[in-house]
Amino acid sequence: MEHTTDFSWLAYTQLLDSAVPIGGFSHSFGLETLVQDGRIERPDQLKDYMLAMLFHSWAPVDALAVKAVYCYAPSERWEELWLVDRTQHVQRASAETREGVAKMGRRLLQLARAIYPQLEWGPLAEAMRDGRCVGTHPLVHGWISLQLGVPLPAAAEGYLYTCVTTGINSGLRLMSLGQTDGQRLLAALLPSIREAWLRFAHLDPLEDGFSSTPQAEIAMMRHEGLYSRLFMS
Repeated sequence: MEHTTDFSWLAYTQLLDSAVPIGGFSHSFGLETLVQDGRIERPDQLKDYMLAMLFHSWAPVDALAVKAVYCYAPSERWEELWLVDRTQHVQRASAETREGVAKMGRRLLQLARAIYPQLEWGPLAEAMRDGRCVGTHPLVHGWISLQLGVPLPAAAEGYLYTCVTTGINSGLRLMSLGQTDGQRLLAALLPSIREAWLRFAHLDPLEDGFSSTPQAEIAMMRHEGLYSRLFMS
């Protein structure tokens, strides 16, 4: 499978918009727990959390699913691609997080098929229907990016950008954080998004992915037991 259209940065930017209705606004992925615990109260603490997730989870795990699409889909190595998706899915320790990432992937796929019916959806849709892959958010993001002609570095960094913006938007609702503070934080994190991808871009999606964010994983697992919640995860 090759990409089916010339690269349009405007088309790709549409997918990165935080207003895209795939449910990201419903998930804090453990951040709500850390805020309630008093571990994250200030913008600098939120930035430290984002950096930890970027370099120890999102880049060395999720971004490799994006890379896997570029490595395996053009030569139709489907089973290897689906294995990356399934392996990453089961390695997410929190049930809420597993389901949240899967829901966002399904919704992104549904939205993209409505926007771009001319793109090739068959292999992915069939694999999801048959249970050979989950269709998680990073995999679907990579699938769409490849077909839109987005270069791999831009696709991986774009996915990481969506992770960061989701976290910041969650912080805006959970903390004493204004819109200007949020945009200032996003601007400060942009160089780190690129650095995180470059640090792990050489990794093999099947063999080398890793995550090391135990405090965040525990927060994700504890979230379902919070007394009051704004988010689904």
